[in-house]
Amino acid sequence: MLLVLQRVAPETCVFLLCPSVLSIKVRFSRASHIKKLSDLNRLFRALSAEDAVYKWETLFPYVLQSVPRRSVGVFKGLFIDCGATEPSVINGLRYLPDASFVSTGTPKILSNQSLFPTLSTLRSFPLDRHSKFCYVVPVYRSGKYLVRTTYFYGAVNGLDTLPPVFDLIVDGTFWAVVNTTEDYVRGLSRYYEAVFLAKGRTMSICVAKNKLTDSDMFISTLELVLLEDSVYNSTNFEKYGLGVVARNSFGNQGPSLRFPDDPFDRYWEPFHASNLTPTTNRGNISSSGFWNLPPSKVFGAALTTDLPKPLELHWPPMSLLNSSYYIALYFANHPDSLSDDSRVLNVYINGIPYYKNVNVTQSGVVVFATQWPLSGPTKLVLTPADGSHMAPLINAGEVLNILVLGGRTVTRDVIALEKLKKSLQNLPLDWNGDPCHPQGYSWTGVICSDGPNSRVVALNLSNMRVSGLLSPSIANLTALTDIILGRNNLTGPIPDLSKLGRLERLHLQDNGFTGEIPSSIAVIDTLHELFVQNNNLTGQVPRSLLTKPGLFLQTSPGNNFTRLSNTLS
Repeated sequence: MLLVLQRVAPETCVFLLCPSVLSIKVRFSRASHIKKLSDLNRLFRALSAEDAVYKWETLFPYVLQSVPRRSVGVFKGLFIDCGATEPSVINGLRYLPDASFVSTGTPKILSNQSLFPTLSTLRSFPLDRHSKFCYVVPVYRSGKYLVRTTYFYGAVNGLDTLPPVFDLIVDGTFWAVVNTTEDYVRGLSRYYEAVFLAKGRTMSICVAKNKLTDSDMFISTLELVLLEDSVYNSTNFEKYGLGVVARNSFGNQGPSLRFPDDPFDRYWEPFHASNLTPTTNRGNISSSGFWNLPPSKVFGAALTTDLPKPLELHWPPMSLLNSSYYIALYFANHPDSLSDDSRVLNVYINGIPYYKNVNVTQSGVVVFATQWPLSGPTKLVLTPADGSHMAPLINAGEVLNILVLGGRTVTRDVIALEKLKKSLQNLPLDWNGDPCHPQGYSWTGVICSDGPNSRVVALNLSNMRVSGLLSPSIANLTALTDIILGRNNLTGPIPDLSKLGRLERLHLQDNGFTGEIPSSIAVIDTLHELFVQNNNLTGQVPRSLLTKPGLFLQTSPGNNFTRLSNTLS
């Protein structure tokens, strides 16, 4: 069967450049039947390329009729029980201990014996000068992942200490501020959920200190699930992530829906409203035709009104940040409805027409917008359309914040730093995750250039008790202007640094370097400071360095050079 994509009515032309809207409407009316999801994706890409002003990922809502679709693939997820020492199986999901995915922090066990198993342990991170602590997990490159972190404080920092407030980061993107104070007072946990594209073979999920952080940060669980291509596929994940604000099953009288009802273990929380009537749907609705693949059980309950009058919901229940949001609303008509009338409704958000004349069928329908501006309280209103005499209803809804992706450190610099890490010991604890991003959260001692694709321009690990060998990979950090590694415990030879054509300062004094000074260092035209005193270097100081114009060279005291007659001291 066919996927049927219907464009919005002209009344939805709000906040928009209407000439572009009209031109897009014409295109969609000519190609309203799309045989495969790949065909639709190609159409979207074509529209984006042809319309300089209008981009398809902006805030236009669509309606997608439910039709048969290929079955969901094999469930692929990684579930990490932070602080645990043994694997466990909970609700049919296998949780792993976290030691293989994080290199710092302290595992802790909470004393409350009645806790859900994954909340009984956590990993705590020290409140010190290091600002960012990361889990690094394997992923499929270009895979689209649901990422969820969960927090249960349990007074781990002391009964008189409230939970810390801190930042949550994925790769180089700021995700959210973690604040569990209210949940702690009520004895509850809190989770944060988002969708990101894997840009490499690993993804880093980090907790990070901000100006409000006043005690040790922590995390209870970390979960990643690989999503099907169709899920949230109208979002350009090369530019954006999606942070879950609300995902609700309206009228649900039971517990939250999750795996195995939801194929990706998304949480669909029950939502009730005192002014509305919960109802059940005894029909067997397949969700396989919906791009986002919601659990079929969300169509088994709904909120409605007693009469064909407006249905009003203050949803999401919290005040929203001023941002753009992905919104998806799910509807399905009762198969046992006694009325011969069709259920057609209009949807308004904060008084703005969101979609007109939604024909709610027994097979189900979803309307969605990929970038809809919201701020503060949100009011959702459903009204019977003209000529429809059935009460409006709604089964489920999702609201996700559009997260603009942060920058990234260029790949060659990341690879060079990772190789450098392997040859060194006692490095700062925050040497994980993206080295440069988000801005203000670079690794300790790593200075980066500005911009979305940052280069490492300086290393300053002076007097940090770093030990080990200085890997030749440091020469691949070709944007370096400063290498400041004095007063450490570095040993072995000084590598060839001739590729560092921008290097100005090389400070290696007060270490344990051995061998000779590479004569190739002299070819670096920009170099004007070279400090190597107090090492165990031997041989002769290269004449090319002794005679290099403008070079401030320090080779003594210390070292075992055979000729020092022209060496500056």
